[in-house]
Amino acid sequence: QVQLVESGGGLVQAGGSLRVSCAASGRTFGSYAMGWFRQAPGKEREFVAAIQSSGGSTVYANSVKGRFTISRDNAKNTVYLQMNSLKPEYTAVYYCAASNLWYASTWLDYHMDYWGKGTLVTVSS
Repeated sequence: QVQLVESGGGLVQAGGSLRVSCAASGRTFGSYAMGWFRQAPGKEREFVAAIQSSGGSTVYANSVKGRFTISRDNAKNTVYLQMNSLKPEYTAVYYCAASNLWYASTWLDYHMDYWGKGTLVTVSS
């Protein structure tokens, strides 16, 4: 069982940066691949980024490549999402999720075993 709690969301101007964090409970954090998803108002939840349990591999949605960076600190049971050059269309609730398996490319909701409750990121124009 893993419990995930996101933090760091807030209001930021377009072009700005923000880092959101996800703290995990439990001793097995280092065995899970971690991902970030987001859900914009009126839209379905979509994949943003994922990182392998060791941190050795990452995957990004095409829409955020070069802007977002996912990282993790297994000693702190925390995964991060650094978001740069933010756009208003990135306004969404950002969810952290954990998976027992690593997927090399496509990540979907049902790949994830545990979810946090999300943190709202609002990008103003």
